[in-house]
Amino acid sequence: MKRVISFDLDGTLVAAEFGDLVWNQGIPIEFAKKYGIPFEKAKGIVISEYESIGDENILWYDIEYWIRRMRLDIQAEELLDRYASHIRLVDGAKEALYQLKDRFLLILSSNASRIFVEKELKHTGIAHFFTHIFSATSDFKIVKKDKAFYEKILDILCLRAEEMVHIGDHPIFDYEVPKSLGIESYLVGGKRGLREIIDVL
Repeated sequence: MKRVISFDLDGTLVAAEFGDLVWNQGIPIEFAKKYGIPFEKAKGIVISEYESIGDENILWYDIEYWIRRMRLDIQAEELLDRYASHIRLVDGAKEALYQLKDRFLLILSSNASRIFVEKELKHTGIAHFFTHIFSATSDFKIVKKDKAFYEKILDILCLRAEEMVHIGDHPIFDYEVPKSLGIESYLVGGKRGLREIIDVL
């Protein structure tokens, strides 16, 4: 019997626009200002730096690390605030949470660091739906590709794998990894949105 529904955050409940702007516009703008080069050149350098790390490395998600590494003259909080007006829920997200909240415990299981998670939850007003909020990178110092992330959640909540469902948008982090542990997993994307997934739960 399913007891808990776990949601990814970025790209699943919250549109990816906010994160994309912070990483692919905000950081390059600051880099261009710092080193006196055109934005497009700065963006190319910054993206190349990101790719040298890759999204399976915990540093990929650490905005403080990137600000230090590039010696930028800005605080992380200021950078996130600059784009906070772009934080929005994906279509059907709030309706899905309302539909599920009385039948299951809802938790958030994100790769994003706490500073992003808290900013997005504040601006969308959905924090109250979740009994637990987990950041793989901030809370456990691992990335969701590591099975240990889901194992830790199961242990904290005293759950068996078959009692939890996970919904996310990353084919490996949100589907293959939890599924390999016996967690029923659903991938958001393409023709399958939240509404279609919720209808089968």
